[in-house]
Amino acid sequence: QVQLVESGGGLVQAGGSLRLSCAASGRAFSRFTMGWFRQAPGKERQFVAAISDNGGTTYVADSVKGRFTISRDNAESTAYLQMNSLVPEDTAVYYCAARSTWLGASRSDGYDYWGQGTQVTVSS
Repeated sequence: QVQLVESGGGLVQAGGSLRLSCAASGRAFSRFTMGWFRQAPGKERQFVAAISDNGGTTYVADSVKGRFTISRDNAESTAYLQMNSLVPEDTAVYYCAARSTWLGASRSDGYDYWGQGTQVTVSS
């Protein structure tokens, strides 16, 4: 089992920044591909970014490319999502998730473990 706890969400003005953290406990964090997803009210869950187990490969959705950066610290068992130049359309609950393989990292159905989510609200 892996337990994931997100933090760092909040209310920010458009153009601002936030850094989300995802702290993991349980099984070896360094074995997992980590992903970030988001879900806005009335919309489907959307892929945001993923990072491979050793951090050597990342994949970021086109909608946030150039603004969001995913990273991880395996020594601290934590994944991060740095979000810059936020816009109101980024408003959503953000979830981190863990899976055992990199292939298909943008698909939510391949993730085995999920956090409870953290709310990000961007005001105009």
